Amino acid sequence: MFQSPDILSIARKAPVMYNELELMHQREQQIPGSVHYTIQRYRKNLPFEMDDTGFLVYHRVPADEKQNYLELRFCIAGNMYCRQYQTECDSCKINLTNSCEHRAPSVDVMSFVFSPAHLSQFIGSGNMNTLQDDIIRFRHRTSFSKALSLCSRTRTVLETLLNHQYNGSMENIFINAQMQMLLLFSLDCMVGEKEEIAFSCKFLANESDREKIEKAREVLLQHIGEPITIKELSKKVAINECYLKKGFKEMYGTTVFDFYQSQRMEHARYLLYEKGLSVTEVSMMLGYSSISHFSTAFKKHTGIKPCELLLH
Repeated sequence: MFQSPDILSIARKAPVMYNELELMHQREQQIPGSVHYTIQRYRKNLPFEMDDTGFLVYHRVPADEKQNYLELRFCIAGNMYCRQYQTECDSCKINLTNSCEHRAPSVDVMSFVFSPAHLSQFIGSGNMNTLQDDIIRFRHRTSFSKALSLCSRTRTVLETLLNHQYNGSMENIFINAQMQMLLLFSLDCMVGEKEEIAFSCKFLANESDREKIEKAREVLLQHIGEPITIKELSKKVAINECYLKKGFKEMYGTTVFDFYQSQRMEHARYLLYEKGLSVTEVSMMLGYSSISHFSTAFKKHTGIKPCELLLH
């Protein structure tokens, strides 16, 4: 079954525990006859670096066209916002934002979902055979997700959406106009790609190969406490090692090793902090030959040593 990516985990290059994040602001709205969008603003935890990231998600269900949709997902990190977002503090009201004590770095996660009915208004006349046209018409055969480059045009639209001052009907008009620009720029990133190539890796156009990559991810999660090599993993899912590494990177935005390592370290953090196990016990459970190797890997992922986590 097709699974779209968790953009926050991809931006961080590690799994994200959403219940550990501080939600500063959330907005969800359905623009009449247009796009459904959500904006979630989290406080950025300084020890963790995040990359600005974008994804196009094409979801098609041949047996039930009502489930079809096109989604644009974005993650923008590093903006500073007043935590009193709805009312603004006294400093922000008089434009003294640099001295605002309530300002905090944020991570903005945005989702914009387009329905087939809304996209139908953009269908051109004639026999168009580009990938973009097939996406708009929902003629592309299989669902997929694809990373988007955040060019200056896309960034400008996103920043405008995050900081506009419109309300009511004017806001709906503004959002609708910006959504069309965002859709245009996102589809423009795919210029030159052929219908059968929704991924950089051509073999991923084959659904059975994508299922093997998805299976590989499941196997990795099943072997958190039992180290597995890429060679062993490729045999388990019956796919070439090179294809496994390239396909995994294309579908999940990270390497097999980085994904596996981040999952193991998140599990280690759970065992240390939630279960109260010792560093020695966790190191042994995860198959490390020495505590120092485990400590180094844990610090690289979390920014602190495992013994420091136990002191919190």
